[in-house]
Amino acid sequence: QVQLVESGGGSVQAGGSLRLSCAGSGFTRNQYSKGWFRQVPGKEREAVAVINYDDTAKYADSVQGRFTITDDKANNILYLQMNNLKPEDTAMYYCAASAGSYVAILTETTARIFKDWGQGTQVTVSS
Repeated sequence: QVQLVESGGGSVQAGGSLRLSCAGSGFTRNQYSKGWFRQVPGKEREAVAVINYDDTAKYADSVQGRFTITDDKANNILYLQMNNLKPEDTAMYYCAASAGSYVAILTETTARIFKDWGQGTQVTVSS
């Protein structure tokens, strides 16, 4: 069973940076898509960035050029480097994994592909 534990959230001012980490365990297959998602109360969980097993990465338009997703496969740690943070980035951030999938484009339904989820870490950006 895949287990995911996020860390690195916090409070920063607009323009600042944070790096989220997601420690994973229980991976039993070779090919996983992994991703970062975020959610604010009353809204659907949205895909922020996804990285496939071949290290191809996809980003939401709202974070393109500011966020970078990387996957340290040797240590099973997924990262999200977030730069030039904006107040609208404030949300609970979740990491997720999906065995045997390949995400070619992020849509409103991308979250449905992912079966394994962490507990989330809060990011708050003040203006």
